[in-house]
Amino acid sequence: FGRSPSLPDGLRQTLPVSETHRRVRRLGCSLVDLTDSYREALPQSVLARYELRETRMAAKLLAATNPAEFRDIVSVIEGFTLTTADLISPGGNESKLAFRLNGAFRQLGWREARVDTRIGLDLVTQPWLEGGERRETVRSTQVLNEGYKVDNVKGRVALDVEWNAKDGNLDRDIGAYRTLYDAGLIDGAVMISRTHDDLRTLAVQLAREARMSLVEARKRLGTTTTTNYDRLMPRITRGDVGGCPFLAIFICGRTWERA
Repeated sequence: FGRSPSLPDGLRQTLPVSETHRRVRRLGCSLVDLTDSYREALPQSVLARYELRETRMAAKLLAATNPAEFRDIVSVIEGFTLTTADLISPGGNESKLAFRLNGAFRQLGWREARVDTRIGLDLVTQPWLEGGERRETVRSTQVLNEGYKVDNVKGRVALDVEWNAKDGNLDRDIGAYRTLYDAGLIDGAVMISRTHDDLRTLAVQLAREARMSLVEARKRLGTTTTTNYDRLMPRITRGDVGGCPFLAIFICGRTWERA
């Protein structure tokens, strides 16, 4: 794993952090500073094949506080290869790709979890002292709100795979991370998603090589309102994840290998 893939011309460039900030400013959003501790925390085999972004030095923090879980993450993404079928199948092959990644985490002991909220309410009736009452009475009830599921949780790390789903999933996932972190249940969160422009260019080229018509080829990853870099980064840089250290790992053109 970690071999340099044979990419079409123009698909090896990376998107610098400064470009991320420029795009977000254009949207009129306030900024949360991005850090780059992943450059030290992750091996070159990962840095060379993925786009990475983080807040609050998430990579270095998770490597220090949850070393076993961090090794799992490195192992899974090092062993993952984006295939041509992932790109040219209808819908971006969301279910199969996510199934492969989630299955790899399951084998390492990660499990799906749900974020539930329990609210306890007490109605306390005060005694009428002049009437000789001395005790207050209490009626209690509990309200359970069943929350959203997180794809993978192990130790004190939460992780979701969002390849090509509806972008509303991002708000759900980020809300779960923030709740879990504020409750002291996790130390940080990780999301595996994808870039858009370079992968779409690659997908169209591969579809044409597979003898698809130009009309059909242009449908590959043709929807921008799905989970991807451009949809996730404004949410992160405007502070939606709160104080939770967050690491985003983006599958990109460099992750693809020709079979």
